[in-house]
Amino acid sequence: MPRVTKKLDAGSFQLKDQVVSINRVTKVVKGGKNLSFAALVVVGDPSAAVVGYGSGKAKEVPQAIRKGIESAKKNLMRINLTQTTVPHTVLGRFGSGMVLLKPAPEGTGVIAGGAVRAVMTSAGVQNVLTKSIGTTNPHNVIKATFDALKKLKSREAVAALRGKTVEEL
Repeated sequence: MPRVTKKLDAGSFQLKDQVVSINRVTKVVKGGKNLSFAALVVVGDPSAAVVGYGSGKAKEVPQAIRKGIESAKKNLMRINLTQTTVPHTVLGRFGSGMVLLKPAPEGTGVIAGGAVRAVMTSAGVQNVLTKSIGTTNPHNVIKATFDALKKLKSREAVAALRGKTVEEL
């Protein structure tokens, strides 16, 4: 069953942006090669556990980054966290990329590489163990990470599904 999530207003958060990757793209035309840049950007508010990603393309790098930030602000999502870590182990998939997120005790820090680290720090997760499996393409890795974050359930939601109180879990 598809979940309807209400759109989050980007203006109500203190969003910090982080550029994950910049790719130089060329298009071969009759007169030669047309250069442009594609930027993959993650924005998030660590205090509100809100994060989003977007990509932008333009002739110059700063414009591509600006477009990526605007795109990322349009698809923000809130994440279920327990204090400083993820509530349970989860595996997110997108294409041939998989991202495993595991809860970690206080003081562990963010054990993650490249694209996953950008998402975790932007989301405000302070202690987490991650493993990126399969593709290393930053686009697919970020989408797999967001898939994993979508699957996170709060203790209240799990208790409601099982028909128990939070204390019984």
